[in-house]
Amino acid sequence: MMSFSVSIENMFNIIIIAAGIGVCGMNILQVSSGAHLREQVKRYFQLFFGIVILYIGCHLARQLMEGFPGAGIGFSIRAVTLLEFLSSGVMAFLFSELTLYIANPPKGRSAFHRLFCIVLAFHIVLMVVSNFTGLCYYFDAGNVYHRAPAYLLSNLAHVVMLVTDVFLLTRNRDNFSPQVRRAFFLYIVSPIAAIAIQAFFHDIQFIILATVCSAAYVARVIMQEEMQKYEENQQTAGRLSTELEMATTIQSSQLPKLFPAFPNRAEFDIYASMTPAKEVGGDFYDFFMIDDDHIALVMADVSGKGVPAALFMMVSRVLIKSHLQNGETPGVALANVNDQLCEGNELEMFVTVWAAVLEISTGKGIAANAGHEHPALRRANGTYELVVYRHSPPVASMEGIPFREHEFELHKGDALFVYTDGVAEATDANDELFGEDRMLEALNAHPEAKPKEAIANVKDGIDQFVRDAEQFDDITMLCLDYKGV
Repeated sequence: MMSFSVSIENMFNIIIIAAGIGVCGMNILQVSSGAHLREQVKRYFQLFFGIVILYIGCHLARQLMEGFPGAGIGFSIRAVTLLEFLSSGVMAFLFSELTLYIANPPKGRSAFHRLFCIVLAFHIVLMVVSNFTGLCYYFDAGNVYHRAPAYLLSNLAHVVMLVTDVFLLTRNRDNFSPQVRRAFFLYIVSPIAAIAIQAFFHDIQFIILATVCSAAYVARVIMQEEMQKYEENQQTAGRLSTELEMATTIQSSQLPKLFPAFPNRAEFDIYASMTPAKEVGGDFYDFFMIDDDHIALVMADVSGKGVPAALFMMVSRVLIKSHLQNGETPGVALANVNDQLCEGNELEMFVTVWAAVLEISTGKGIAANAGHEHPALRRANGTYELVVYRHSPPVASMEGIPFREHEFELHKGDALFVYTDGVAEATDANDELFGEDRMLEALNAHPEAKPKEAIANVKDGIDQFVRDAEQFDDITMLCLDYKGV
């Protein structure tokens, strides 16, 4: 004789379980469609509510099959009951793992994780053994479910994990927002309250109702916090983007941009450009007249990225220009700037610099290379070749060091090309570098090109090489065509 009957209590239980499955399904859909939720949050709640559905679905199946005679029913009802007990343990385990993740204790995180795994393993073994021995529960010959004297052991794993959860919540309360802390305590306390109520209405499954409602509330609170963090991050990102754009504008405004730069000087033609990467960098070029017969040329690259590099770049540019305008040779100027930048350089930033002073009337010049790229020189009617000589260390790398100077001479029709490492280190999708050979190839495709055209040729060569690959560094170039007196 089957024990299930169409009583008010059973109908109420069916309604509770069906509503619980619906709530869990809605939560899975809501989490899955959350466009701004982190993937790990989505995966967690999809798994968690999937296990809850399995738990209450097995409970419903047990109620519907209970009392029907037959060996097939006996096997089925034992299988779904085992799944019901196992899924309840996995639910407790997943909640404990979530508590541990948010609590993020300074010590013992792995120990807590091992504890939860051991307790879950104990619960699984206990329930499998009970299914065959009747240790915690059993079914009589009529396939009716009964609790065994050791039934309380089936709740031991839940109690251990929940007590540990309370400890984590209390010990690391500052890592939980007030809303999340309340939701977690509600999830812990509500089944206990439901069990107390169920003591008076033992035929109604208030514990399932409490579990589903509190789980849904926890998910809603965490998703709200995730959305709030996303909005805050978007606002912060927008503000930082605006600040970076302003920094890029300020950085760019510091560089000479009007061309022709010296329309009244027929002895030379000069052009320079900087194509900034997405992030503010530290590249800069400069050129300026020291007096009527001397022009200073500077190409530099500050270590690092972002606003600190941009600020260091502006300070470096002002100092280098000031010392060169005071009549110091490039080596002396870099030595003095080096000592000034080393003072209070807590971020240990440095700048590679190629600096030169050219005497316009004779074409004779003095250059100093502080860890920078080798310049390229084209003689009249010739092709561009790298001028390789020994470097000095970068500026601001060490206080009190000298900077080696190098003499050179330009003749009528010669051209000089200097650049930062963003040119040679431009990278394609296969992580291959553009390199100095391709740079020279682009320059020598039209070696007689004017400075603006020469720089455009190199930039076109870079663009064709990297294609759609992202630009990670500023691309800065300067070219001078010496026409002579």
